[in-house]
Amino acid sequence: MAQISKDMTIGELLSVNPDVAPVLMEIGMHCLGCPSAQGETLEEAAMVHGIDADLLVEKINAAANA
Repeated sequence: MAQISKDMTIGELLSVNPDVAPVLMEIGMHCLGCPSAQGETLEEAAMVHGIDADLLVEKINAAANA
């Protein structure tokens, strides 16, 4: 699977690997299907949720490659 980057949108991420949805839900991103969330980058979403974007990407990549 391709590495995930913080520049990817939530929509792109979920289309590439829908199995990472629980990781996002676990950190409080419960509106994954919202139209605005689909166009938001991981970096933007992390900022809104007060999460370090680089740590989020590491966590997603670890989960996706597990």
